[in-house]
Amino acid sequence: MENTNNVTEFILLGLSQNKKIKHLCFLLFLFCYIAIWMGNTLIIISITCSQLIEQPMYFLLNHLALSDLCYTSTVTPKLVNDLLIEKNMITYIRCMVQLFAMHFFGGIEILILTVMAYDRYVAICKPLHYTIIMSRQRCNAMATACCAGAFLHSSVQFLLTINLPFCGPNQIDHYFCDVYPLLKLACTDTYRVGILVVANSGMMGLVTFVVLMLSYLLIFYTIRAYPAQSRSKALSTCSSHITVVVLLFVPVLFIYIRPATTLPEDKVFALFYTIIAPMFNPLIYTLRNMEMKKALRKVWCQQPFLTGKQII
Repeated sequence: MENTNNVTEFILLGLSQNKKIKHLCFLLFLFCYIAIWMGNTLIIISITCSQLIEQPMYFLLNHLALSDLCYTSTVTPKLVNDLLIEKNMITYIRCMVQLFAMHFFGGIEILILTVMAYDRYVAICKPLHYTIIMSRQRCNAMATACCAGAFLHSSVQFLLTINLPFCGPNQIDHYFCDVYPLLKLACTDTYRVGILVVANSGMMGLVTFVVLMLSYLLIFYTIRAYPAQSRSKALSTCSSHITVVVLLFVPVLFIYIRPATTLPEDKVFALFYTIIAPMFNPLIYTLRNMEMKKALRKVWCQQPFLTGKQII
């Protein structure tokens, strides 16, 4: 079938058409975006400028904070700007670029979380081999693999979408360009494309989530025999990771694991993984982490402290 495309721009319907709600959302999400930048930049600088960067867990946390910044910046600035504009337009090219970038940085975040779970598994279940398994060379290799995997995932999403013909309505019932709302506008049968999108995004999210949960179940099973103090420390670290995983994966699975359809609730659930999760990640990882608190004090308050090479 010949690919005809008469649409050069899309109209984003956004979260609401009510002016009062839009102004309220503008203030709320502007605050959220500022908080995301402040929190994640604080983590990046604190880890980079301290000895924590030598530890695999914080090396990975550094990459997670950076991916959070990039991921939310593909969506939030335009969302905030559009809340002040009557008619929210986005060109076809910018729409495709946003779709690719969002899935690329989102894929990196999901895969980094998987590597972080593996790091905790090795640290708790195989402590004697930890320094060998999680060497800096392997950490760099795993970070590179996360970027490569995310690029492959986003490339598939991009190719599936860019080959769709758009020749009719151009109103996207969302606040950013994503695959499912675009499938709804395509003037062709999108059943097969929808199946491929579910296989790419939905199954990737589901398999990753199952792997993450299994790794934490193995960790919880292993620490049963640990002394109370060590068990408490391991639980504190893992609970932070699990909170982030649930906050990100539950809305992602709600949207992408089902058949290629759109629901009114999708926009609300999307806020969790595009704005809320990147905003709360710095709080979740710092409030219950003594080493991060010490790093923050050292970097920002110039208070000396000793950072032990702890693996949990």
